[in-house]
Amino acid sequence: MSREAALLESPTLRRSLCDRVEALDRVKALVLLPDGLHITTRMVADYFEVGERAVNAVIHRHRAELVDNGLKIVRRNAKAQVTPSCNLQPNSNGGWRAALYPRRAVLNVAMLLRDSEVARRVRSQLLDAEEAAAAPIDRDALLTAAERWVLAGEVGDRLAACERMVLADRALVRAMSARLCEAAHDLRELREDVAELRRGLGRLGAVRPRRWSLGR
Repeated sequence: MSREAALLESPTLRRSLCDRVEALDRVKALVLLPDGLHITTRMVADYFEVGERAVNAVIHRHRAELVDNGLKIVRRNAKAQVTPSCNLQPNSNGGWRAALYPRRAVLNVAMLLRDSEVARRVRSQLLDAEEAAAAPIDRDALLTAAERWVLAGEVGDRLAACERMVLADRALVRAMSARLCEAAHDLRELREDVAELRRGLGRLGAVRPRRWSLGR
């Protein structure tokens, strides 16, 4: 199954892409009602260059999905209560109704209209954007020459700082090694002095005092 066919058939896939409303203006300018938020069925049909019947058929088959994406059906008892720009249609009770589509709902229609070249181009934009978002980013390709120069300078500065730290650590290790050698030498001398003292004490203990006797 092609990617476009999957989009036409999968509600889950359509739901995951309904926030990418910028795809509409990339294909064709979308003219909104004065509220700046909605368009009517007639305007949707004009955008996709199809008849209103094709749009109404999409609403009939996928109404719950479109309502989830913001489609509103406005009903009034008298035509005068709703602005004529809303493309009013008479209902069975003699009142009037209008369907209002926000951008998400218009994009939803684009993912459902099969016989519209404009809708097909919108679907292509959506799928290309999704593929680009899923592809790994080549960081080097995104960097400008100036950014690479700055990055190289930062890396060089960090390497120089690391090198200075390594040299300082080596000097400290050398100083500590020299101090340890001096301490070992002092310890050997101390041990020799203690041994000499013990030998001297041993010789002193070997000499016994003489006993003197007095004559009568």
